[in-house]
Amino acid sequence: MKIQTGIIPVFVREIYRMATSKLCIWGLIVVPLLSTGILVYMMHEGQPHKIPIAVVDLDNSATSRTLIRQLDAFPKTDIKYKSLSFPEARKMMERDEIYAILTIPDNFSKDATSGRQPKLVYYTNNAFLLSGSLLFQDLKTISTLASASVGLQTGQAHGYREEQIMPVVQPIQVESHPLSNPYLNYSIYLNNLLLPAILQLMLFMFTVSSLGSEIKAGKGKVLLRLSGNSILKVMAGKLLPYTLIAIVIALFYMSVLYYYNQYPMNSGFVPMFINYVCLILASQAFGVVLFGLFRNYRFALSIASLVGMLTFSIMGMSFPALSMDAPLQSLGYLFPMRHFVLIYVDQGLNGIALGYSMYHYAALIGFVLLSLFFFGSVKKQLNLNVYEP
Repeated sequence: MKIQTGIIPVFVREIYRMATSKLCIWGLIVVPLLSTGILVYMMHEGQPHKIPIAVVDLDNSATSRTLIRQLDAFPKTDIKYKSLSFPEARKMMERDEIYAILTIPDNFSKDATSGRQPKLVYYTNNAFLLSGSLLFQDLKTISTLASASVGLQTGQAHGYREEQIMPVVQPIQVESHPLSNPYLNYSIYLNNLLLPAILQLMLFMFTVSSLGSEIKAGKGKVLLRLSGNSILKVMAGKLLPYTLIAIVIALFYMSVLYYYNQYPMNSGFVPMFINYVCLILASQAFGVVLFGLFRNYRFALSIASLVGMLTFSIMGMSFPALSMDAPLQSLGYLFPMRHFVLIYVDQGLNGIALGYSMYHYAALIGFVLLSLFFFGSVKKQLNLNVYEP
């Protein structure tokens, strides 16, 4: 009986291998769904609220109590402890019970109105970068407000009117307009990048694994015979199931982020969907390049996981790419997620014309074209069918 060859037999065989592999089910389905639920739930409020701090009020005057009430009214700050000594507050910070300490000195109100310039001292625990940075903003703001309030009271005590004092107390008025994400919602920015980065990591590893596992099982030549000795048919049949599953996952991401949570998608559905599809294809192509380049299943898989994790830093999500050294900025463009990020910012957040993002769409397609040069190396490995532990 003649054995059917071509893309379809390879495709069906790969579907069966995926369906009978717990690793594939967990990595391609459970991990993306679970990470979506966890990340969206963790950041559903947009940014942290009511971060505990301590206030050491050595003045205990009407002015200091007003200052404390104003600080406690900020949504990100929760004054858990008051009127403690500084050593006690410091021990609480060391035990991670609080994340900042504000110290109001003795005679603060009297010194302020007499022009002696008392100092408000605050400490933030920047070992926890996000909470420390947010509390620093609130403490900096309340210090500025306290200075303006004292200046206003002092001027009024000397007989000046408010309209005469304010140009001196606040010579420059600041009007802030945060663009694209006016609520400063961390979830809008982070979840739109973390979830695709996780998907990219999974595709890196499963692309390498789908090819390397054939050699490990001694089935490389069998796979080639099943495809009619065509590496193009091998690649199409092997990778298409992963592509289809990844596209379904991408649609799930988009439904959760843009329709359920109503995150900005200012250019509409099509540009962002194309962005996801290009990322999926580029991630698979990147895995093919790694497998063809290193020619060792275990080593290529290790590099795929390493590069996938490095993406979280180099793509400019946690640290601005423009603030990196020039070599690192250039290195970032060698990762598919960097181009995804820039397309997302242009199309999802800013809603600019699609033509401005074409270079990054082309770069993602470029990864696919680059992988074609490594098909010969992959075919050679399948023919040799030698597993190097």
